[in-house]
Amino acid sequence: MFPVSSSAAVRSGRFGPSRRRLLAALAGSAASVALGLPRFAAAQEASPEPESEAPLPVPEAAPEPVPEPVPFSFDVLSDQMQARAKEAYKAASLPEGPISGLDYDAYRSIRFRPDHARWAGDGSYFQLHAFHPGWLYKEPVEIFELVDGVAQPMHFSGADFQYDGKAADLIPPDFEMPGVAGFRLHAPFNRADTFDEVVVFQGASYFRALGRANVYGLSARGLAVNTASGKTEEFPRFSTFWLERPAPGATSITIYAALDSKSLTGAYRFIVTPGATTVMDVTARLFMREDVDQLGIAPLTSMFLLGDNDRGDFDDFRHRVHDSEMLILNTSEGGTFVRPLNNPPRLASSYLAARDPESFGLIQRNRNFDDYLDAGAHYERRPSMMVEPVGNWGRGTVRLVEIPSDLEANDNIVAFWVPEEKARKGDTMEYDYRLHWGTNPPGAVGERAHVVRTLVGRGGVAGAASGPGLRKFVVDFEGGTLGELPDDADVKADVYASTGRMEKPVFSRIPGSDTWRLVVDITADTGALVELKAEITGYGQTLTETWLYQWINE
Repeated sequence: MFPVSSSAAVRSGRFGPSRRRLLAALAGSAASVALGLPRFAAAQEASPEPESEAPLPVPEAAPEPVPEPVPFSFDVLSDQMQARAKEAYKAASLPEGPISGLDYDAYRSIRFRPDHARWAGDGSYFQLHAFHPGWLYKEPVEIFELVDGVAQPMHFSGADFQYDGKAADLIPPDFEMPGVAGFRLHAPFNRADTFDEVVVFQGASYFRALGRANVYGLSARGLAVNTASGKTEEFPRFSTFWLERPAPGATSITIYAALDSKSLTGAYRFIVTPGATTVMDVTARLFMREDVDQLGIAPLTSMFLLGDNDRGDFDDFRHRVHDSEMLILNTSEGGTFVRPLNNPPRLASSYLAARDPESFGLIQRNRNFDDYLDAGAHYERRPSMMVEPVGNWGRGTVRLVEIPSDLEANDNIVAFWVPEEKARKGDTMEYDYRLHWGTNPPGAVGERAHVVRTLVGRGGVAGAASGPGLRKFVVDFEGGTLGELPDDADVKADVYASTGRMEKPVFSRIPGSDTWRLVVDITADTGALVELKAEITGYGQTLTETWLYQWINE
């Protein structure tokens, strides 16, 4: 059984990641977890009045008490976050001082000093750099280092940063940092003699990673709460991190994080292994403060401005501008469903139903520079990312949200898993999954012929006037058994349209190539939303991925 792809236009309007990132930055949650190193207020008892007026020697100032190290474990963190879920939510207090005056230009002129990287002199495979608080990232987070199961704070100060331009005038030399905005890890996973960025945690619960030879593109989040649901969206926040000091020779690192939000708390564990495909093993334990209408598990955030299937009204020399080009779902029944992304005229959603999915993700399938022609952004090098559930996730849907956008700076694509059962106050749940970041992560291409491109344009016959509401859809397939079949193979195209009128599909091999092409014309009323589905069958089997598409005729 294939998943039903249904759609809904939730509300109209144009906004993108600048808005989403700002909302996320401003909607962060409460103060950091009291694990790690407790803060003690130094207090001294008053000395009794001397009986003699003779001057007494002035004693040296007593050293401040050193707090006892605090044992740490994932279970301890989980217990504390579960207890916190029973308490009233407290929004984080924003620190006052010079960081509140940092705008975009000032913030981008602050850089972490590479020679201050943590673990740099330890022969470690990893080095840690911190992000300065300010601009969108006013809520500081705490970072602790774990050594032999004991947490100690990782202190950062103004001495760890280079202040240039406007920032040099705003940040005083004696600035006491209230915390950091996040961190990034570097590792020699591209070449043995160079420490390159591999993963970043910064802002709300956002994080992103790279595979070998990739440049940054799509992001992930710890959790999505009520995204495009008609209710106010929450942006849960990682308030505290604990990183296990990497053992000598270790090429993986374990990160723990405390998640807090108005409706829930959470304890997270990430085991990060850089490589050609960087892998994150994630455990998310969630504790509900309130009922949540829509919980989004393993959410992905990306950008699609224009492509072969949707050029919009853009006057751009580039053929494609996107971090990701399609959503993919691999089901436990053996089906593979691909949904090319759009930049829609209004906010729209698609829902792919599944039970215990094998994997899902947002992928960048086309890797040819000539198809993008952007020598600066290098969209052909953006990573794909696949979510591989570990264990049984039960019934639910992969929801895709597409937001109208007119700028490539806007993150306008969101995808996540929505469990069939809604989360209720007092619920406790755990999700285990594996994130694969890279050029060709597992699950991005299977054994069947795969969709290599989707083309959309005016319907009808070339050179003749097109009727109103008539659109042509062209889907090219390559690979698998289909690619080895002769031109006269006994195969057929199964095509479905949810509404409108469909002309007879034409399916054939492109002469002189291994590409097979499906062409179909569809007529729909103005304002209609049409769901399309197509797959190629023959010899008692499905020969291709199942192509899904959404057309809004506006």
